[in-house]
Amino acid sequence: MYAPITIEFGRGKSADKKYPSELISTAYYYHFTQLMIPFAKVSGNDEDVKAYELLGNKIKDAFNQKYYNDKGYYASNALTDNIIPLYFGMVPQNKIDQVFKNITYTVEVTNKGHLSNGLVGIQWLMRCLNDYGRPDLAYTVATQKSYPSWGYMVDNGATTIWELWNGNTADPKMNSQNHVMMLGDLLIWYYENLAGIKSEEAAFKKITMKPEMINGLNSVNASYNSIYGLIKSSYSKTANQFNWNITISANTTALVYIPANNKNEVSEKNKSIKDLKFVKMEHNSAVYELGSGDYAFVVEKK
Repeated sequence: MYAPITIEFGRGKSADKKYPSELISTAYYYHFTQLMIPFAKVSGNDEDVKAYELLGNKIKDAFNQKYYNDKGYYASNALTDNIIPLYFGMVPQNKIDQVFKNITYTVEVTNKGHLSNGLVGIQWLMRCLNDYGRPDLAYTVATQKSYPSWGYMVDNGATTIWELWNGNTADPKMNSQNHVMMLGDLLIWYYENLAGIKSEEAAFKKITMKPEMINGLNSVNASYNSIYGLIKSSYSKTANQFNWNITISANTTALVYIPANNKNEVSEKNKSIKDLKFVKMEHNSAVYELGSGDYAFVVEKK
């Protein structure tokens, strides 16, 4: 497998000098066309829909022709070069697995469980790893304390997010000490994937609650004040039991994924489980559709 750019690539470089990337610019050009399509539909501009679809397809085809390598990576195989086209939906269907394998190889093997993104690529790292089946690897990245990582900042006295991963040794004139963009999608991942609180309709009118079950993470406690009220997700787990307390805000509904091998393992402390609307079993989850209120689920592993 091709050896990608190392995590030391950016150390010592001056922030005063710019390093433009045609790959990133082109990928975002495509991404923006895809964002404009639903806007054009909502506003009734059907001709614009066709124009953006056509332009997007042309950009994607040209992008893959120029940057895709038959070994399953883009450009120089840098982490961001692979993550952005994958998460933006630019990778041909039959190439997705190989591109993602290169991403996980870079993080897991080459970087020894660390990130190697700058400000642009870090916006998509955690959700990309999670959504393509490696939430465990996202958790590894999130909990690192050695360079480069968010934990490294904390262990070196940071109370805000640095502009550079090596902000403790960088030239102060080129290093903001309050650069929240370098959090990337970490907080989104915390809420949507660890706590399992995700909006499926504007302002959390419809919610999906689906926490990731990750080895080594045995409890999560999160809440979000939506326009409809408080949404909560608090769970703890052992080898034999899963306890999950949730709050669904007023005038909303939630599709709730309870980790269980079958629905008979699930009970609710305050209500009869038979009175709750069971939807289906999906993989290792019992799925319920619930209205507003407080719920206390218990799963006894058989």
